[in-house]
Amino acid sequence: MKHLVSIWIILLPVLAGAQQYYFRGDVRDDGGRPLQNVNILLQSTGYVYRSGSDGSFGIMGKQPTDSLVLSLDGYEKLTVGVKAATFAQVRLKILSANASTLRRDRLVSVTRNLTRETQREWFAGDETYASLIENRFVSAARYPSTSLALNIDRASYSNIRRFIHMSTLVPPDAVRIEEMLNYFNNNYREPAGREAFDVHSVITRCAWNPLNQLLFINLSSRKVNLDSLPPANLVFLVDVSGSMDMPNRLPLLKSAFRLLVNNLRARDTVSIVVYGGVVGTMLNPTSGAEKQKIMQAIDSLTPGGSTPGESGIRMAYRLAASHYIKGGNNRVILATDGDFNVGLKKDEELEDLIAQRRHSGIYLTCLGVGMGNYKDSKIQTLARKGNGNYAYLDSYQEAEKVLLQEFTQTMYAVADNVYMTISFNPAYVREYRLIGFDNKMGALRDTLSVMEGGEVGSGQSMIAAFEITPSDVIRNLPDSESLPGSYATISLQYNPPQSDSVCQKSYNCPYELTPFERLDSSYRFSTAVIMFGSILRQSPYARAMNWTDLINLAGRSMRPDDPSQREFVDLVQEAKSLYQHYRKKRRRSGWE
Repeated sequence: MKHLVSIWIILLPVLAGAQQYYFRGDVRDDGGRPLQNVNILLQSTGYVYRSGSDGSFGIMGKQPTDSLVLSLDGYEKLTVGVKAATFAQVRLKILSANASTLRRDRLVSVTRNLTRETQREWFAGDETYASLIENRFVSAARYPSTSLALNIDRASYSNIRRFIHMSTLVPPDAVRIEEMLNYFNNNYREPAGREAFDVHSVITRCAWNPLNQLLFINLSSRKVNLDSLPPANLVFLVDVSGSMDMPNRLPLLKSAFRLLVNNLRARDTVSIVVYGGVVGTMLNPTSGAEKQKIMQAIDSLTPGGSTPGESGIRMAYRLAASHYIKGGNNRVILATDGDFNVGLKKDEELEDLIAQRRHSGIYLTCLGVGMGNYKDSKIQTLARKGNGNYAYLDSYQEAEKVLLQEFTQTMYAVADNVYMTISFNPAYVREYRLIGFDNKMGALRDTLSVMEGGEVGSGQSMIAAFEITPSDVIRNLPDSESLPGSYATISLQYNPPQSDSVCQKSYNCPYELTPFERLDSSYRFSTAVIMFGSILRQSPYARAMNWTDLINLAGRSMRPDDPSQREFVDLVQEAKSLYQHYRKKRRRSGWE
């Protein structure tokens, strides 16, 4: 990732035609110190760049003048005009705020009492230029427990697929391995009795480092009885601004909503709020039995105008609240390319607007289309702050998967504020590394950051994975032998839907090593997904991984009767050709 900005400069002419202008400059704080990793949005194209280690940047553009939007956690966002002929010297001011009004960043995972010195090493680690900071190995003796927020977000995988199908390298920030694992819903196990969850653990050898081990934790949620689904109060909040006037945006969303409407019953209601050239209610609450009326309202949606996202969100939540169904599924479904450019001036204000409604009993599902990684991150944040989930629709087939095949997973929660804590036994585990669930740099730096769990839908299977450096006791143990006591203990905490009561369950993880070749194919396939994400992220832990081993593992472990898994193998092969092509090109150009 050392040449991240340079790589994008090379790629843009290929993707968008020959570029004629070059904007150069640097970003510093009030004291003149260079600022690294500043997000720099080029407004004419929507592409996002980042400043280098010395604060400098160089960006190709299509016109002699343009505007840049610069943002960095802890600093005021700034919009500046730039000219190709002038070196831009940009200064960002530190945010000033009273302690009582400070926003709390949300953590995806947290290891309690981890020292600030250790975290700073993570920030400065090799090839860490993205805003997501990959989890590193931590000592089980010093930090035996770690927690992670669980949700059913799976947008990262379909967004990655879009980049690769466009013959574009995937921005490392777009790769969220936990969402890639969520996408396949592998190894579902029905919870016993009336339990909300089933938790199962497996220990095996690490495929890319045989000296280490992999711990898989599989969590499966209860399936909601289709005959007793609570009534739904759904508000479609649809972005109909000018930026949605593309085949893979508003037309795709209209097809997606038609699929969703086909699943509705007479006791369900649908409303439609739009924002674009106007903000208004296109359809007042209408019974699911009146499908023709709902379809006509969907078909009448046309794009145009600006993007007053704030007004649309406020109106949608007001409409959902005014027809609130006690004990029902009250949900706003936000469908957008993520371009909010009218209303609230800062992304943080928009996030706070959503967060204020988190405890209203109204869920938020976000459907993203057509956006780049910058807006993908924004919509993901809104979904998490709104007690909801996020899917990215890159095709009609994906819309069918999310809204038809996985209807109850997407639309009906079985638990809120779900998070899991794993406590390792230092006698058996020397170090551990959580794979995925990576936090943003700003959240790690913020001492006020908190972790808040996510929403888990009906019939969902999630896999969390740890790479383990075993203790000498285990290193010297034959694979066939087990050990007394716990390898780790797993604690699950959640709220039943629309309830403040807290449920806690504990599970024991015994030490029983399963040879990798004898693992259930779902875990071997999940290993291939992890390897794919690690290579795309340019993870320092991917250095022992290669495309050939990945393709062989994916091909051997995929289920031939599963179209999503077959597609994954094809996608990996396509990515291999793409990445090897660009690597050869960089070598010829002298970039490596």
